[in-house]
Amino acid sequence: MNVLVTAPYNDEGLVKLKELFGDCTYRCWKENGRAYNEAELIALLKESKAEGLIAELDKVTENVFAEVPELKFVGVCRGMPSNVDVEAATKRGIPVFYTPARNAQAVAELFIGNLITFYRHTIASSEWLKQEKWDGDYLQAYLKFKGNEITGKTIGMVGFGAVGQRIASVLESFQCSIQYYDPYVESQNPNHTRVSLDEVFSTSDVVSIHLPRTEETIGMIDEHYLGLMKEEAILVNTSRAVVVKRDALVHVLKEGKIRGAILDVFYHEPPDKSDYEIIKLPNVLATPHLAGASYEVEDHHVSIMNQALTKWYIKRTLDVPTIYNQKSLNVKS
Repeated sequence: MNVLVTAPYNDEGLVKLKELFGDCTYRCWKENGRAYNEAELIALLKESKAEGLIAELDKVTENVFAEVPELKFVGVCRGMPSNVDVEAATKRGIPVFYTPARNAQAVAELFIGNLITFYRHTIASSEWLKQEKWDGDYLQAYLKFKGNEITGKTIGMVGFGAVGQRIASVLESFQCSIQYYDPYVESQNPNHTRVSLDEVFSTSDVVSIHLPRTEETIGMIDEHYLGLMKEEAILVNTSRAVVVKRDALVHVLKEGKIRGAILDVFYHEPPDKSDYEIIKLPNVLATPHLAGASYEVEDHHVSIMNQALTKWYIKRTLDVPTIYNQKSLNVKS
């Protein structure tokens, strides 16, 4: 079997794919300067006579499946296979693999870094120093920029999948209390407390959002929940902007109802005027969707994908947690 790989894949990962399937063709989308469009992807699949596809950004549509009926699997190196017509794959009995935890460590590290930066006034104090404003006694900066520690804070997670749990594991070294709301997850860690959504917002010092964009989650965090937050609480969103109602967020930030927000995602990307209204607020620390942007993330997705494909191909089983349409395929079979 030949496998077409358009996702970024390291040399070791490609060697393992060749050992597993016999051959692979590497045409990373980065060399193309953008994701391959439907016609380009179909042409590549036919040219390479591929029976498997590992992509990252390319749109794998109904037409792709129709034009390349030889496909036996699709792998997507992303947290969600949102670029694949999963229904089209499922009706043909094709498993769709994905890599849900590939960026968990990267997001966790940026979360910690940005929270410390916010609490300790790192950016403001650095700019103040560069502007040569330290013109008083040696205690001037010490008093002006005194901040808070993470240690001992109560951190509330809204959504407690791979990313939320990785952040929680890092925060345990800061002796933080971890509580979470997630109707689909029950942590086995005795240090993690499952609570209601109201309780997450009303009792946490930091509320961190980890929700996918779905019909159910769009606008889910509204005036009610933001209104429950403590005045000194911080909202962190590294998932999707649209799960938080924009007007409600602007209100609590402008009116000082909460201490501030740490945002890595926006309602339009690149941001428009309405986004910059939020980004430029003095109590907002904003980064341009960088939480998952580490070089190591690509190594992580290679490892996750290859392990899953090896189990599926060698053992001929659908009992692989990272097959996105696993349940539907089991029902179909």
